[in-house]
Amino acid sequence: MAPKHFVSAATIVLNERNELLLIKGPERGWEMPGGVVEEGESLKEAAIRETKEESGIEIEVTRFCGVFQNVSQSICNTLFLGTPVGGELTTSNESLEVGFFPIEAALEMVTWGNFRERIRLCLDAEQQPFYVEFRL
Repeated sequence: MAPKHFVSAATIVLNERNELLLIKGPERGWEMPGGVVEEGESLKEAAIRETKEESGIEIEVTRFCGVFQNVSQSICNTLFLGTPVGGELTTSNESLEVGFFPIEAALEMVTWGNFRERIRLCLDAEQQPFYVEFRL
């Protein structure tokens, strides 16, 4: 059987007030915007598209931060840092709520899996690039 992996791209978006963009999804609660990379799309393009689709915010990717690999589920999550360049906060069919929050408050809001760790690593340039493998 041919190998099959899912590749996703997520973005940690900080505005000029150093607030973090979060979306509230229907299943995982508060998290950073992101999703599966489509065929023919670069990781960076996927990060930009997913952020726009889920939050209404247009971003510029400023840095590639690293990779989290869920080995048991064959998922590679790529993570980027970005800054808003346009758009306005809007919910979608993938987000019940969206907003910018102070970093410490945002970290408290994020409770799913290792998403908090992902955000922390993306905010710490000295830890990048990182590669974290885990099994669920």
